[in-house]
Order: sequence, then C-alpha cells, then structure tokens
Amino acid sequence: MKKSTVTGIKDIAYMGMAVALIEAGKAALSFAPNIELTSFWIIMFTLFMGWKVMFIIPAFIAIEAAIYGVHVWVLMYLYIWPLLAVLTMIFRKNDFALFWAILSGFFGLFFGALCAPAQILLVSHPENMHDFFSAAFTWWVSGIPWDVAHGIGNFVLMLVLYRPIRIAVNKLDSISRYGT
Repeated sequence: MKKSTVTGIKDIAYMGMAVALIEAGKAALSFAPNIELTSFWIIMFTLFMGWKVMFIIPAFIAIEAAIYGVHVWVLMYLYIWPLLAVLTMIFRKNDFALFWAILSGFFGLFFGALCAPAQILLVSHPENMHDFFSAAFTWWVSGIPWDVAHGIGNFVLMLVLYRPIRIAVNKLDSISRYGT
C-alpha cells in the first residue's frame, strides 16, 4: 500500500476492510478464551499502512462498543491498541516472523497488566493509595492465567500467519500498483 500522507478514497476503503478483518477475526475465534487476531491484525496493518492505523483502531473500538456496550474495556482499548501500533512502528523495519511472534506474545502476556490502571481508576476509590495499588495488583494477578493463554495464542498466531499474510499483501500491492 502506498505510504502517502494524504488519505484518499482507496485508503479509506483499505481502512474499512481492515476494521472488517479485525472484527471477523475476533468473531471467528470468539469460542477460544483470550485467543484473538486483533493483536495480529493491528501489527500487520501498522506494518502495511503506517500511522494510518490510528484511524483503524478507533473505528474498531467504536464498533466493539456498539456491539458489546460501553464499559471499562473501552478506556483500556483506547490506549492499549495504539500502544501496540506505536511499538510496531518503532520496530517496523524488522521482517522476522519470530521477532513479531515474540512481541505479540509478550503483548498478550502483559495485556492484563496494561489493563489494570484503567480498571482500578474506574472501579476503586483511591482515598487510600495502598488499597488502590493493592487492588490493581490483585486484579492483574487474578487474570494471569488468561494472560498466559493470550500470550501463547498471540505468539502462535503471529508465527504461523505473519509470512503468508505479508507475502499475500505484497502480491496484492504489486497487482494494484502495476496491474499484473
């Protein structure tokens, strides 16, 4: 995809398809607890579209909120998914599937830790700071088994899908650019 600074009709169409792919991936794996393609797609779309992914992320969050209702997780998503995009942009020159699998795996493993601040800010009463941090820590620790599953799922999905999706998108890009 072109890395232009202007967002045109073609970019808007790509972004709409990107949001649809994220939603479809989420629905397809909804039967598996904490196994998701959202991290995979956000990394891949960041690699393909650069900073334009920052239009995709809020659209995805808005659709999720429309489907599932607004709750604490919306606030979490507003900083967690852009954080993944920023991390991806920092390392975007790397083209090793294992590198992206490790990054995605660690992101899943620490997802609960990243969620804890918003969860605690919105549901606890920080009159006593000790209780505030104790609640954050307890909330995070109770979810570690889910984070482990999330991390393993992210690692495996990225390791298996990174190269085929990268090749497919490069082929599609060359076809759209050169018509062959």
